[in-house]
Amino acid sequence: MAQYDKSDIDRRMNGAVESFKGDLTGLRTGRAHVALLDPVVVEVYGANMPLNQVATVSAPEPRLLSVQVWDKSNLNAVEKAIRNAGLGINPITDGQLIRLPIPDLTQERRKELAKLAGQYSEKAKIAIRNVRRDGMDNIKNDENKKVIGEDDAKRLETEVQKMTDDYIKLVDEAAEAKEKEIMTQ
Repeated sequence: MAQYDKSDIDRRMNGAVESFKGDLTGLRTGRAHVALLDPVVVEVYGANMPLNQVATVSAPEPRLLSVQVWDKSNLNAVEKAIRNAGLGINPITDGQLIRLPIPDLTQERRKELAKLAGQYSEKAKIAIRNVRRDGMDNIKNDENKKVIGEDDAKRLETEVQKMTDDYIKLVDEAAEAKEKEIMTQ
C-alpha cells in the first residue's frame, strides 16, 4: 500500500496557508476589524477561552470595536485579557460593553506589525516545508518498498516540490500585500 497521498499533502499545505491568512487578519492596520481580537484568550470559569466564546465583538465604526460581555462577572477578566494581548488598544468599560478605540498607527508600530507579518509568513513556510518533507519521506518509503519505481518517485518528488513552491508563493504574496496595507494606511 502506497504511503504517498497527494491530496493529503495538498490539504495540509493549504491548511498552513489558510492558518497564515487567519494570523494576518489579526494584525491591526488602523481600521477596526473584529478578527483583530481573535488571538485574545480570556481566563474565565477556571479555563482559558477565546474572547468570542464569552462576548460578542462588533465594529460599529471604522475606528471602534465594541465587546459586549455576556456575563457581567467576566467583565474584568475580558478587559484584562484585551489589555494584555499586546494589541496596543486601551479598553474603555461602559456597563457590560467595552469600547476599544483604534488609535492611529505610529510609523514605529507599522514597522513592528510588518515585521510580525514577516514572522508569520516564515512560520507558514516552515509548516509547508515540513509537509513537503513528509511527502518526500513517503515517496522514498514507497520506492524502497518497491511500491513505485525510481522514475515514478522522481516524478512525484518534482510534483511535491512544485506544490511547495506554489504554496510558498501564495504565502509570499499574502505577506507582501499585508505589509503594503500596514505601511500605507
